[in-house]
Amino acid sequence: MVLLFSSSDMYAQTTNQMNKEIEASIDRLLTQLSLEEKVAMCHAQSKFSTPGVPRLGIPEIWMSDGPHGVRGEINWDNWGYAGWTNDSITAFPALTSLAATFNPELSKAYGKSIGEEARYRKKDIILGPGVNIYRTPLNGRNFEYMGEDPYLASIMVVPYIQGLQQNGVAACVKHFVLNNQELWRNHINVEVSDRALYEIYLPAFKTAIQEGQAWSIMGAYNKYRGQFCSHNERLLTKILKDDWGFDGVVITDWGSAHDTKEAALYGLDMEMGTGTDGLTTTLKNAYDNYYLAYPFLELLKSGEIEEKYVDDKVRRILRLMFRTNMNPNRSFGRMNNQEHLDVARSVGAEGMVLLKNEDSFFPIPTDKKLTIAVIGENATRAMTVGGGSSELKAKNEISPLQGIRERFKNATIVHAMGYASGPPAYGRVIPSELDAEVLKKEAVIAASQADVVLFFGGLNKNHHQDCEGGDRQQFGLPFGQDELLNEILNVNDNVGVVLVSGNAVGMPWLSEVKAVMQAWYIGSEAGHAIADVLSGTVNPSGKLPFSFPKKLTDNAAHYYGEISYPGDSINQHYKDDILVGYRWHDTKKIKPLFAFGHGLSYTTYAISDVTTDKSEYTETESIKIAYTVSNTGNANGAEVVQVYVGKLKSKVDRAIKELKGFDKVKVKKGTKESGEISIDIADLKYYEESISNWRLEKGDYMIYVGNASDNIVKKLKISIY
Repeated sequence: MVLLFSSSDMYAQTTNQMNKEIEASIDRLLTQLSLEEKVAMCHAQSKFSTPGVPRLGIPEIWMSDGPHGVRGEINWDNWGYAGWTNDSITAFPALTSLAATFNPELSKAYGKSIGEEARYRKKDIILGPGVNIYRTPLNGRNFEYMGEDPYLASIMVVPYIQGLQQNGVAACVKHFVLNNQELWRNHINVEVSDRALYEIYLPAFKTAIQEGQAWSIMGAYNKYRGQFCSHNERLLTKILKDDWGFDGVVITDWGSAHDTKEAALYGLDMEMGTGTDGLTTTLKNAYDNYYLAYPFLELLKSGEIEEKYVDDKVRRILRLMFRTNMNPNRSFGRMNNQEHLDVARSVGAEGMVLLKNEDSFFPIPTDKKLTIAVIGENATRAMTVGGGSSELKAKNEISPLQGIRERFKNATIVHAMGYASGPPAYGRVIPSELDAEVLKKEAVIAASQADVVLFFGGLNKNHHQDCEGGDRQQFGLPFGQDELLNEILNVNDNVGVVLVSGNAVGMPWLSEVKAVMQAWYIGSEAGHAIADVLSGTVNPSGKLPFSFPKKLTDNAAHYYGEISYPGDSINQHYKDDILVGYRWHDTKKIKPLFAFGHGLSYTTYAISDVTTDKSEYTETESIKIAYTVSNTGNANGAEVVQVYVGKLKSKVDRAIKELKGFDKVKVKKGTKESGEISIDIADLKYYEESISNWRLEKGDYMIYVGNASDNIVKKLKISIY
């Protein structure tokens, strides 16, 4: 008898056999390790490494920030940079930019590229990606995450992880969970309903673990229901490890462990960053005195904690090692090559979002002899430095001004700084020493003499801007930018604004400017990517991964007052519950400034022939939505077809609609493309708190198809029985 196996069958068999061999090897190693050696593997030996066991050939584990590129080398025992000359890397766009592409294929290329650079730098774990939900536009770290929608974040995070880990480098998904602000992050206690937890804040983490197969995850700083997230019994033991079957390593955020017994019993595997003085200053902060170091060892020796707990931690750590630094088949990696620059440039250009484009202000023709005034510090400011742990030592960073000068060779380019901020510094603001009035006057003069004004505004990576360790203190633009723009508009009305930020900002000048482009932080190739889009070489196709409210109190977290955000410094209640982002704007009929999913193009599209394969479904079936996208304009481009679903006459409170599918479709001018999006009926369930499980509500649903959450072109009614 001949047995025939498909390639997938053979792969599964091979993988299963390898896993069995790995588990057998782990069993053997556990019997050879002393209790002291096991405990040592559970905590740091330096800022970014844990010890191995040299006598058994078990290597150290080395990790690095961050999600947008491999951070420069940090000193062994303090936060200073080591001063290496060979640790400059490719800086990739921040994850808001990646999410805005709505392109999972680009996410795979992005993760693969970062994984190659990390592998070349001999890193075993990259501390990212981040999938915390965008809840408030004041959160200093929103730029590191994938937006307000759990479905979008879930779809985009999986290929990132797969691309990264194919290099034998572990993704460390962060920050688990509810770390949605930087203010008081080290102690704020978050109270949130189970429904919001499961429907909004957990899905991207769950998908990262179960579909992305992430090998590690980072606990958050904050508390959840009175217990710190990095050793939270419900989050780590019940949900992550028991319910989701996570077989990897739980790592603290740096300094997020607070209790030896909880750390031992409630799911923490590896403690990093406790204290900031390391071995050099005080006994309290020495590595051997971490919560999972000598205090843990003493409890194990006394029998107060069973050895099975340390064995489980070490088993997970060894499993991670067999996937990374004890895997003899992983690649050597590579760094700073043209392919990585191309990926960074593609993500940057494809993630750019055209918010407004009156009178076809963009694209700007490259063949005309124009005088273009490029105004704003953000046209020249390096955006790979600062921002906290995501800061990068880029081998090269092309500024927007440089990119524009290279592209618009027929134009006369003049630059005026216009406004200024001081240098980035962690945890403090250093004011600029430049004269603000002089800068403003120079900018207004330059604008008055130009045919076109490009105002590069937004935020930067300074404290209280887009930066770890503190939240923004205002919704409007900082450093006098609003006032400067008004004065520029008084002398020239042909103004386009390019916003460099990872957050929504107030725009009191919106009706007066011709165009607005959301450019994000896009790394090494920033200037080239921006020039690609401004010149029309690339047709913008990015879509907003979060809503821009008109004013701060239009955001759900802020609508409910200080107890909802930022809390009373001790406790915080998520009173917005499941109505985060566009769910809030839709359901409460509060019109946003720019809606989730919004993004214009240099061409025009028509979505037509939208149909479902049936009108009635059972709970085990899938809805298949067919559509056609026609490019009715004069440029090739790509449109994102977005499918939202809402329950009609629901018995429970629900959002009007929720994103359940999308497809990015490339369409040449004058042509059309057809496609299909499939949605499992099971994905329409809501979390029922009374049974602590998901429940499908039968009855009538509405399917909404469009190219933005506020631009629905077709509604289709279906029934589930």
